[in-house]
Amino acid sequence: MLTLTKQWTPARIWTLVGYAAAAAALFAAPLYLSDFRLNLLAKFLAFAIVALGLDLLWGYTGVLSLGHGVFFGLGGYAMAMYLKLEASGGRMPDFMEWSGLTALPWFWKPFESFGFAFAAGILLPGLLALFLGYVTFRNRIRGVYFTILTQALVIITTTLLIGQQAYTGGTNGVTGYSRIMGYSIANPDTKQMLYWATAAFLVAAFVLCRFLVKSRFGKVLRAIRDGENRVRFIGYNPAFYQMTAFAISGALAGLAGMLFVLHVGIISPSMMGIVPSIEMVLWVAIGGRGTMIGAAIGAVLMNWGKSEISAQYPDAWLFFMGALFVIVVVFLPNGVAGLLGRIQIRKRRVTEHDQDAVRNPAV
Repeated sequence: MLTLTKQWTPARIWTLVGYAAAAAALFAAPLYLSDFRLNLLAKFLAFAIVALGLDLLWGYTGVLSLGHGVFFGLGGYAMAMYLKLEASGGRMPDFMEWSGLTALPWFWKPFESFGFAFAAGILLPGLLALFLGYVTFRNRIRGVYFTILTQALVIITTTLLIGQQAYTGGTNGVTGYSRIMGYSIANPDTKQMLYWATAAFLVAAFVLCRFLVKSRFGKVLRAIRDGENRVRFIGYNPAFYQMTAFAISGALAGLAGMLFVLHVGIISPSMMGIVPSIEMVLWVAIGGRGTMIGAAIGAVLMNWGKSEISAQYPDAWLFFMGALFVIVVVFLPNGVAGLLGRIQIRKRRVTEHDQDAVRNPAV
């Protein structure tokens, strides 16, 4: 009985109710949003999945990556290759014909299958992150050196994709999709189903990350963040946990890239460059590093604000984003979620003070 009371405190119950209400609002969005706004929200939910994975790596493990655009892009290209082949009716994509190719490259052929493309969109980024983590963390490369290495990965990958135009579409990327699994992507019913799929994947990713950070695995991650050498001295191998967190984070970014392509209809090297990778870090920082829900909210709010402000003031939104980041770093180091947490703590203290005043009135 004591255990149940400890687990199901009023604060925990209200937290679960809040999560359930947020999930219900997400799935009910087609009822109160236009098709255009729904498509925008779907794109932002895909970004929120990236933010969750990045928060697991940076917020809980203390490893800052400025190369998550690569993992996002790999997932996007995997889905785009399938969509392009389906739109081409099994023929060679148009940009390959323009480049002088006479046959479909061998590594494109497996992407005729949706199942293979979906699996590749998750596994390829995850395995790349695992390999990079194995090389770096086992050699105790961390901090700013690891961050620079991830930026180098972005430069190498984008340069490769741009240079191999005959196979990747070059700077134009891969676009021109019309169908997915036989259904028209332009159909409103299909768009709605894709939105619900994106919302479901976001909820699943949140539950997975929440489970990980609340488990023993998550406790070790936080311990590594706060004192890696101490964790090593008590018998744990920090490299294993860092590699695992990095691989999961990369896989989630790949999943987000696939969902992004379904809603936007294009993937190009510019969407996986240094600037998008830095923006991903901003989402987590502004939403609340080390809070999960804050990272997701930060991704949605930042991109929604970017869309609205850039529509009204196309030359000013970059200044707004820069000013917002400075304000958060200086005045709100824990982000929006940290601000809300401080407000709740202050309200709780006021309530406890009032209750104490009632119990012990001044004589």
